[in-house]
Amino acid sequence: MRLAPLSLLASAMLAAPLAPAHAQQSRPRGTNAAQARPVTPATSPGITLAEAESLLVARNLTVIAARRGVDIAAAQRLVADTNPAGSVGYGQTTAQVNERQRFSGYTGARYISPLNNLSFSLTVTIERGGKRELRTRLAEEQISVAEAQVLDAMREQIFALRTAFIQGLQARANLQVALANRESLGRTESLLSLQVREGAIPEADLLRFQASRLPFEQDVANAIQAYAASVAQVTALLGADASLPRAAPGASFELRGRLEGERPLDIPRGTLAAAIATRPDVLAAQRTASAANANTRLAEAGRSRDVSLGGSASRTELSQDLPSGSTTPRATNTLGLSLSVPIFTRRITEGNIAVAQAQQSQAQAQADGALAQAQSDFAIAWASYEQARSLLALTTGTALRRAEDAYRATEAAYLAGGRSLLDTLDALRTLNATRVAANAARAAYATALVTLERTSGVDGLAPRLQP
Repeated sequence: MRLAPLSLLASAMLAAPLAPAHAQQSRPRGTNAAQARPVTPATSPGITLAEAESLLVARNLTVIAARRGVDIAAAQRLVADTNPAGSVGYGQTTAQVNERQRFSGYTGARYISPLNNLSFSLTVTIERGGKRELRTRLAEEQISVAEAQVLDAMREQIFALRTAFIQGLQARANLQVALANRESLGRTESLLSLQVREGAIPEADLLRFQASRLPFEQDVANAIQAYAASVAQVTALLGADASLPRAAPGASFELRGRLEGERPLDIPRGTLAAAIATRPDVLAAQRTASAANANTRLAEAGRSRDVSLGGSASRTELSQDLPSGSTTPRATNTLGLSLSVPIFTRRITEGNIAVAQAQQSQAQAQADGALAQAQSDFAIAWASYEQARSLLALTTGTALRRAEDAYRATEAAYLAGGRSLLDTLDALRTLNATRVAANAARAAYATALVTLERTSGVDGLAPRLQP
C-alpha cells in the first residue's frame, strides 16, 4: 500500500535533478518560466563572448583612454620635430620732451608719427649637437610606448571581460541546477502533503522535509545574485550604464554560451613561454627603457651650447633741437646684429645628464622586472591550467557518475523501505553539490585558458564558449 505513493514520490524527486546539465542549458527560453524569469527577461538581447569582445574593442572606456595616449604622443612628436621658435620685435617712439637745464622743468613736448620713428628686431636660436633629431627620436619612442600600452589595456580589459563572462555562465548553470531542485522539491512536498492527509506518513516527516528546503532556496538566491553581478560587470566593461533597469533598451542582456566541450591545449609549454617577451606590458616596459636611452642622448647633447642670433633695423626722423627750431629734421637709419651664447651652463647640463642616466637605469630595471613578473605569472597560470584540467576530468567524469549512482542506490533502498526520506534528501544534496562542483571545474578550466592567454600573450587560447 505504501509502495505506489513512494514510487511516485521518488520519480518526482528524480525528474529534474538527474537531467544532464547541457540538456538543461540547451532548452529554449520560455519553456520553463520558473527558470527564465530569475535570470533575465525574455526581451533581453543575448550576447556571446565573441560579440562582447568586439564591442569592448570599440566601446571600452579604458581602451579609449589608452588610444588617446597615442594621439597625445603623436602630437608631441610634431612639437619635437620643430626648431625653437624665433621672435620678432617692433618698437616706436611716440613722444619727445626736452628737459631744461638742472631739471628746472620740461619744455618742447611733441608727439611723433609711427611712420617717422620705428624699429624691427628678429632673434633666432641655432641648435647644436643634433638636438632636434634626438628630440624626434625620443618622441617616436614615446609613441611606440603608448601603442604598447593600448595593447596592454586591451589585454587586461578583455581578460576582465572573459572572467566576468565565465563567472556569469557558471552562475547561470548553478541557477539552473538550483531551480530544477526547487521545482522537484515542490512536487515532492505536494506528494508528502497528500500522504500526510491520507495517513500514510506522519506529519513530522513533512515538517522535516520543509525545514530542509532552506539551503536549496539559498542556492537559488545566491546564483541569481552572482549572475546579476556578472552581467553588471560585463555591461560596465562594454561602456554601458549598469545602473539602468533591465527593461531599458541596451541596459542589460543575457550571456549566451556554455562551459562545455573545451579541449586540452595542443601548444607545448615551451612555445608559450618563448612568447612572453612579446607580451604587451613587457614590450611597453622595454620601449620605455629605449625611450629613456634616447632621453639620455638628448641630455648629453646639451653639452653643445646653442647660439642666439639677432638682427635689428630702425628709422627715426627726430630733429636734434626744439620742435620750434629752424633746423630741418634728418632721418637716421640703423642696422644691427647680435650674437649671444649661454655661459655657466656646465653644472646644469651635467645635472640633467645624471638625471637622465638614472632614469634610464630605472627604466631598464623596471623592464627586467616586468619580464621576470611575466615569467612568474605564466608559471603560475600553467600550474593552474594543469590543476584545472585534472579537476575537470575528475569532477565531470568519475565524481559526477558516482554521485548519480549513489543517489539512484539510495532512492532504490528508500523504495524498498531500507532508507529514510532524509537519507534520500542527503543523497540529493550530495548530487547537487557535485553538479555545482562540476560547473565550478568547467569555469575554472575556462578561466585557466583565459589566464594562459593573458600571461603568455599568445592569442587563440581562450575558449570561444559558443551557445
